[in-house]
Amino acid sequence: MESVALTAPGGDLSIWALFWQAGWVVKLVMIGLLAVSIWTWAIIVDKTVAYARMRVALNRFEQVFWSGQSLEELYRSLSERKTSGMGSIFVAAMREWKKSFEKGARSPLGLQTRVDKAMDLALTREMERLEGKLGFLASIGSSAPFIGLFGTVVGIMTSFQAIAGSKSTNLAVVAPGIAEALLATAMGLLAAIPAVIAYNKLTSDAGKLASRMEGFADEFSAILSRQIDERAVPKQRAEEYA
Repeated sequence: MESVALTAPGGDLSIWALFWQAGWVVKLVMIGLLAVSIWTWAIIVDKTVAYARMRVALNRFEQVFWSGQSLEELYRSLSERKTSGMGSIFVAAMREWKKSFEKGARSPLGLQTRVDKAMDLALTREMERLEGKLGFLASIGSSAPFIGLFGTVVGIMTSFQAIAGSKSTNLAVVAPGIAEALLATAMGLLAAIPAVIAYNKLTSDAGKLASRMEGFADEFSAILSRQIDERAVPKQRAEEYA
């Protein structure tokens, strides 16, 4: 284990000074935790903005969808640009719908199944995009305190070795070394606490957005099912009289 000279009594106990006085292992732990904390906040800000934009997009799409505009017109306008959320689910369903009728779909049940499958795949992709990077927050929330504790243990062991070398147990001599070791634990908690809170909040928000998209998929599936039935009945009658 490395030997580190303890801070003289009355020395500088600022965070910056404690960092530079720490051993190289503790320094690596602190730097790693600082980098993780910065990345955590970057994810939090990114996801907060993304979820806010998604809510606005969902509100806008619902307003247009239920305004009475024809499905064909809405499909043409959305298929020409990149879509997300309910728009992606709608475009995926309509694309499968049009392909099936262009190829002369014979089984209404098969068509309904394919449309539902297309919407499920689109919903899955949207959820993967919404929940991306949330696993990182969960990992940091559970592991950062232990990483900080590791740095603390190493720092305290080094401090006690230095104390044994100086043959002094005076509190003024011990305190600086213990303080720089405990700084690693503080940085671990500084990274973990926001990560845990943000993970719970963002997971809840993602679940609410998913519920809205699932509800739309179910409603749109019912609409298409009625249209399939309306098209299937005249076709069956025509086949009976043929």
